[in-house]
Amino acid sequence: MAAAIRRGGSDGDPGLYGPRSVTWQMHGDPVMWIAGVRALYLQALHPLAVRGVTQNSDFREDAWGRLLRTARFVATITYGTTEAAERAGAKVRGIHRRLSLTDPVTGVRHGVDEPELLLWVHCAEIDSYLHVVRRSGYPLTDAQADAYVAENVVSARLVGLDPAEVPADTAALAAYFATVRPELAATPEAREVDAFLRRPPVHALLVPAREVIWGRFASLAYGTLPRTPTRCTGARRPRRGWSPAGCG
Repeated sequence: MAAAIRRGGSDGDPGLYGPRSVTWQMHGDPVMWIAGVRALYLQALHPLAVRGVTQNSDFREDAWGRLLRTARFVATITYGTTEAAERAGAKVRGIHRRLSLTDPVTGVRHGVDEPELLLWVHCAEIDSYLHVVRRSGYPLTDAQADAYVAENVVSARLVGLDPAEVPADTAALAAYFATVRPELAATPEAREVDAFLRRPPVHALLVPAREVIWGRFASLAYGTLPRTPTRCTGARRPRRGWSPAGCG
């Protein structure tokens, strides 16, 4: 997918990142697919954010389409032209402006584009990408990890966040997770997403393959979650301690 987007770009426009960026190199690694699923698990632990998904999304009926659309968005903003990346961001912002969610506890309605929710989704993604890539053995120094977080402030801007409010290095990312950690919970919606990711709908003939192939893939992504959120989902297996920003 990334190669096709590169071929479609202008030779004179390296896009928002460019081939010398950490992001350009890292996002081409196949382990990013595992990181993406890990991000979905982690994002589901924010009560309001996950309700924004369950109350608005067609993920139950179009799981694979949603996953591929997300992957294409990441590939477009990483490898596409500046114009293509800005256009993709504008499309996402337009969709988010039209969507809202209701907190069943308070009855309050929220826009899915509220900064608190957008920031959680962004940080969960960046943390997951860094964490899984580093645990896979990908050669990434601490300085490069900081550069990756800084480079992706631009992706936060594309979805509607104020760049000044977005963590720009791994220390700031860790500080953000320390702040938000008490808000995470295993809501019924989080458990629904967890169950869905373990056994997404497939054709009856593909169920055995799902159990053998996807089941292991999802378990691998799940196994990289930090200890506290994993406990929130009710898992009984021991996990590593909380280690945001891919540092542990």
